[in-house]
Amino acid sequence: MDPASSALQPSLYRDIPRAEWARLAKGMPQPLTEQEIVQIRGLGDRLDVGEVRDVYLPMSRLLSAWARGVRQIGSEVAEFLGEEQPRIPFVVGVAGSVAVGKSTVARLLRELMSRWSDTPRVELVTTDGFLLPNAELEQRGIMDRKGFPESYDRRALVDFVTRVKSGETEVRAPFYSHMKYDIMPDASVVVRRPDVLIVEGLNVLQPPPTPNDVAVSDLFDFSIFVDADTEHIEKWFINRFLKLREGAFSNPASYFNVYQHLSDDEAIATARGIWDDINLPNLVTNVEPTKHRGTLVLRKGAQHAVERVLLRKL
Repeated sequence: MDPASSALQPSLYRDIPRAEWARLAKGMPQPLTEQEIVQIRGLGDRLDVGEVRDVYLPMSRLLSAWARGVRQIGSEVAEFLGEEQPRIPFVVGVAGSVAVGKSTVARLLRELMSRWSDTPRVELVTTDGFLLPNAELEQRGIMDRKGFPESYDRRALVDFVTRVKSGETEVRAPFYSHMKYDIMPDASVVVRRPDVLIVEGLNVLQPPPTPNDVAVSDLFDFSIFVDADTEHIEKWFINRFLKLREGAFSNPASYFNVYQHLSDDEAIATARGIWDDINLPNLVTNVEPTKHRGTLVLRKGAQHAVERVLLRKL
């Protein structure tokens, strides 16, 4: 077992090699086409039909069954109390470092879980929408800590998930533009009573800041941490930066258009500086320590493919 897996106290987890996990997909139909998978895949991610079949298809089936089980427990409790039981959304948290592929995992689960009869309506919200506006980050002097826990409106995020989980007909979340690198005040994301809500973000497994506070992770029914060695994540981040320089950064409207004309060496140095000054400290101090809070941990290897699945024992 590798050191990263050992750090998760294996007595609390089933440590399942990829080949063993993949056998769980036997007999399950592949619901996504190659074209659909390409559209879901993030920059630099290794995601193909084989990866979806071996890793994510059985995971989506487990999540759907888990949602059914939680719903059944809720019904039994309501019956015991003599109350009516509304259909309460099953909430899944997806956490992990920048560039580790958590956004791809969240998008993929949204598509796969919606194919199962227990969970046909799946919504996805990222915590980017709950970042404080740039103007406020500048005012607080923490613009260089964007993505750290203190850069989010934690209370608004908790309130949003609480309202969705309490069964409100329509709940709105702020909209974040990656092009503008800021919250768009005239736009929002609307969630309407889904069967499943997926909440994806760097720090969604953070514990509450004080014993009297509620953390958004307290509202999750299931949580996933996407994990890899730090040196691999750094390499993926730099490669993604280079690809963005050729693509999204070339748009004159992009906040990052200033990076478009960097040479390869300059771009690599810039990306490494961002990694060393911002993303690595956030990973080491805030993100990595929450790994043990995951119900399931996806352990990736150097090629971005999942090599092991760690599932917390009940």
